[in-house]
Amino acid sequence: MKNILLVIDMQKDFIDGSLGTKEAQKIVNCVLNKISEYPKENIIATRDTHEENYLETQEGKNLPVVHCVRGTEGWQLDKRIAEALEGVRVLDKPTFGSVELAELLYQESKNEEIEVEMVGLCTDICVVSNAILLKAKMPEMKICVDSSCCAGVTPETHRAALITLAMCQITVK
Repeated sequence: MKNILLVIDMQKDFIDGSLGTKEAQKIVNCVLNKISEYPKENIIATRDTHEENYLETQEGKNLPVVHCVRGTEGWQLDKRIAEALEGVRVLDKPTFGSVELAELLYQESKNEEIEVEMVGLCTDICVVSNAILLKAKMPEMKICVDSSCCAGVTPETHRAALITLAMCQITVK
């Protein structure tokens, strides 16, 4: 059994940048502790990645706050998180869920049984999207979300996402 940690979008813009929140800032140390519990080869991180034309995209029209534009400071992982993740696979994803991540884990699951634990930002958008995408691709894989290492856009939507995750048979701890 291989246990994999997924660190979702722990980027400056979501922590203390254009979409940052005090709740996101509060989970950084918890996420750092969680990263230290896993061997580096068992960790995969994602990075929300938009291009200069973000405001022209469907997402940009619905959320007109420029964030995580490739190459900008806000796109970078939080400095402490980046140091802890040095040498770890980082996948850039252009939308909420990563098809590339799902396919990577699917291929890995063909070789050995895997379990996934997820942490990061934002619970109610990218964490829930990736968890449900993984569950759809691999319905028998055990997926867990550590709620103490996640934050939503608001505390209310964080709690709503945790309910949704549990209803989709994703373990919430």
